[in-house]
Amino acid sequence: MCLGIPGKIIDIYEANGLHMGKVDFGGVTKEICLAYVPEAQIGNYTIVHVGFALNVLDEAEALETLQLLREIGAMDEELGAEAAALQIPSPSGG
Repeated sequence: MCLGIPGKIIDIYEANGLHMGKVDFGGVTKEICLAYVPEAQIGNYTIVHVGFALNVLDEAEALETLQLLREIGAMDEELGAEAAALQIPSPSGG
């Protein structure tokens, strides 16, 4: 199964002519293509699928989605062994 996983953009830059960024998935950081979301800014959350940011979403929705994916075990499938170390804050901030 392939899911779009929410992550927080922590850096934005150009690489080989592409709009790229580093996205943090609660402790796992990946390089992601941001070409489809030119409006994205550092601190925004984005849905990522196979290395591409597909859209920008608000923090509450991103955190709730991450928690639900964690509960059903989908994070391990999508991010591999790195997912076990993820620190996902609760959507209520607590």
